[in-house]
This record gives sequence, structure tokens and C-alpha cells, in this order.
Amino acid sequence: MLIPRRYLLSLLAASSLGLTACTGIPEGVEPVEDFQLDRYLGQWYEVARLDHSFERGLDCVTAEYAMREDGGVSVTNRGTNLQEGEADVAEGKAYFIDSTDVGRLKVSFFGPFYGGYNIMALDTDYQWALVAGPNRDYLWILSRTPTLPDATYRNLVQRAAEQDFPSDELIKVEQGDACAAWR
Repeated sequence: MLIPRRYLLSLLAASSLGLTACTGIPEGVEPVEDFQLDRYLGQWYEVARLDHSFERGLDCVTAEYAMREDGGVSVTNRGTNLQEGEADVAEGKAYFIDSTDVGRLKVSFFGPFYGGYNIMALDTDYQWALVAGPNRDYLWILSRTPTLPDATYRNLVQRAAEQDFPSDELIKVEQGDACAAWR
């Protein structure tokens, strides 16, 4: 799979900056327990995120999780820069850091470099998730559908704020009609 050069360079930079503790978890954040990977697998839509270089300008973002033969998880992230009409695809792999019933994994899109993937809130029906990276610079709101009810979205933003994430800086990701051609 060919990863666009700008995406690859951003991933390399992000990965090389965090060689120590890049699989960490923000202080005070607890990953969900009683996690069931089989229920988490499948497609998720990115509803909102904090800005970072490797997704800058992308909308219509989805993540697809599937089992790997080695017991890990394959990760396929897709997004589109609607202004430029360019799609980006990144394929990676993830593995549990702790027990398989704790929502804490390490994910890699580039060689031996891993970053933290910490599920800090998860719907009991696995319809939405609040995911943090290794620190408070990375935060995603994911949903099984392209949008979330306003009350659910506001609740997740509030949860992030209570955990000292800069929730007022969240970027809502376009998932509407403009994305249909890219799916």
C-alpha cells in the first residue's frame, strides 16, 4: 500500500519525537476495563479530533479494525482532503499493552515506532468511543455512524474537558454528503 509522501513524513516525525513513553497514557486517565475486542472491531467514523499534522486537512475519516493472524489488530485509516480531492490511506497494526480486557493498545503505522491508543470512554453497546493518545495532545471522538446525537457529543466533550484535554480545540470532522464519493 502506498502512503502519500506528506502523510508518511508526518508519521515519521511524530513517531521519532516520541521514542520514549510514546505508548504512554495521559496522567490521571484510566483506560476502560471489561473491554471486548471482538465488539470493537469493524468500522468507526471520526467525529472530532484534536489537530495534529498527520491528519491536518482530512475529512471523511474512518478507521477499520480487524484481527491479524498474529493476534494483533490491523488498522486501516482513511481520510480525504476535500479541498484537494486527495485520499490518504494508512495501514498499521496494534497490540494490547496490558491485559486484553483493558482498552489500552499500542499502534504503529511506521516500522518499530508505536504510539498509545487509550480508550478512555466506551458506550456499553460499542456505538461511540473517546480515545486518547499518549498525552493530552491527541484525542478522538469515534462513532459507528457518521454523526452522533448532539447530547452524546456534548457529553463526550465534557468528559474530555474533565480530564484536562483542550476540548475547546476539537475539530469536527466532515462526514456528510461530500464524503459519499470517497467511501
